[in-house]
Amino acid sequence: MSDPIIVFYENNDEDMRFSSKHGQVEFLTTMRYIEKYLVTGSRILEIGAGTGRYSHALAQKGYSVDAVELVPHNIEGFRKNTAPNEKVTIRQGDARDLSAFADDGYDITLLLGPMYHMFTTEDKIQTISEALRVTKPGGIVFSAYCMSDASILVGGFANGSFSVSNMIEKGFIDAVTFDTRSTPELIFELVRREQIDELMGLFSVSRLHFIATDLYTNHISNTIDEMSDDTFSLYLQYHFAVCERPDMTGLTHHSLDIFRKS
Repeated sequence: MSDPIIVFYENNDEDMRFSSKHGQVEFLTTMRYIEKYLVTGSRILEIGAGTGRYSHALAQKGYSVDAVELVPHNIEGFRKNTAPNEKVTIRQGDARDLSAFADDGYDITLLLGPMYHMFTTEDKIQTISEALRVTKPGGIVFSAYCMSDASILVGGFANGSFSVSNMIEKGFIDAVTFDTRSTPELIFELVRREQIDELMGLFSVSRLHFIATDLYTNHISNTIDEMSDDTFSLYLQYHFAVCERPDMTGLTHHSLDIFRKS
């Protein structure tokens, strides 16, 4: 990864992303699906673990977790967040090179951040290949993505955090199809479902789920944050009921592809 991405994480509080009601939806949805595939004694590897929100949650449930993270600032946060009895390790490393880890070592492998920052086909293939290599045959890989259309709708039109016309002028958004082209300077790689499908067609895997992990949540984030606990609980029930519907996945900011290694 390049310097702009490291600088971004050094200056943004990753833990705060999950603190609001609307921020919890992605985490709760992801954990709900991880827990479907956990069994007693599962070994878990989290690649691109950040400050350890998922690693620590799983270690606190008694699972053995190894974590890899590129950004030193995040590793410091990960270590500060580690409770005394957690069976968890952290080391610095790049998702494209997991040579420190043996083949076929883990029951579950989590890629809940690295694909946000892989801007070339070669890097994407290498990242998925490494995650599969360290996963046991029959093991499960969870790979998260940032989706382009929700980013355009919310960031470009709803809250104006960027100018769509300016992004078109600079060649980052196609003026006809509204496909996106990201670079490391833009921090996040934005994709559509068909691009993920094309990438995963290169691998010998079986897809188990494709999930809109926050679905419409970020479109109505202020409304969700103002919900009572009972209404928020009902919203979560609705979200869980529809988050795998194919017609919903284009609306989500974050998606989760879950597949089994053949």
